[in-house]
Amino acid sequence: MLRLKAFAKVNLVLEVLGRRADGYHDIASIMQTVSLYDLVTLEPAGHIKLKFSPPGLPDHANIVFKAAQRLVEATGCGEGVAIGLEKNIPMCAGLGGGSSDAAVVLRGLNELWQLGLTQEKLASIGAGLGSDVPFFIYGGTCLSEGRGEKITPLPDLEQTWFVLLRPDLPVSSGKTAALYRLIKAGHYTTGELSKGLLEQLKNTGKRRSGPLFNVFEEVANDAFPGLKEYAEEFRRAGASGIHLAGSGPVLFTLPDDQKQASDIHTNLLERGLESYLVSSVKREEIGC
Repeated sequence: MLRLKAFAKVNLVLEVLGRRADGYHDIASIMQTVSLYDLVTLEPAGHIKLKFSPPGLPDHANIVFKAAQRLVEATGCGEGVAIGLEKNIPMCAGLGGGSSDAAVVLRGLNELWQLGLTQEKLASIGAGLGSDVPFFIYGGTCLSEGRGEKITPLPDLEQTWFVLLRPDLPVSSGKTAALYRLIKAGHYTTGELSKGLLEQLKNTGKRRSGPLFNVFEEVANDAFPGLKEYAEEFRRAGASGIHLAGSGPVLFTLPDDQKQASDIHTNLLERGLESYLVSSVKREEIGC
């Protein structure tokens, strides 16, 4: 049996460059895996079956089940698997939990079933499941382009601490599409923000300076009524430079060091808010 961690992610930079003829948007994003994770177990079985914790998650419609199905379809493999999934990453939070789970299933089954597929092939299969899945095939620090399927691995970010704040706001599985509908041509950028951070990371893995950016911050307060109040709570807890993590509504900040991160995290918890203290995860820690 394989036991694998499916890590969450944070978008350090997320730009929308324009709308494509197929209805998707071209993006440029620097993405980073962080140490909050779901636990996926894979065990040989006669057919594909799932076991979730907590119970009650969607069954056959779940992206995890689809990942196993797509791998069978792509390879003709006749094996089965019992997939266990222990959810710790908040759902519909902008942290990529479902996409990460799917990527781990693809990577893990590639090993369990001894398929010998390359990362490029797994990422290609994953792109049909969701735009973030190809990133999670690689993990670590990556540049994501196209609609998210074009991945360029970058040198690992030096150890960086993040504090995440999950607002208690209603969200739906269609929130990302709703955010994209709010994005107008005036919100488009050229990719230079991603390129600037890429140049900093390319040789040393260090982020020296320059603003973090997420295009969805331009419309997030309209998409998530009440988000502004949570950002204010974050500031009162000691955070500065507060940003939206992916498609939100989770917010994050990058403190100067672990102690400052721990202090902010503790302050949020004392205020009765859902917070996570996490650090960057290197590609070599991903597994499979």
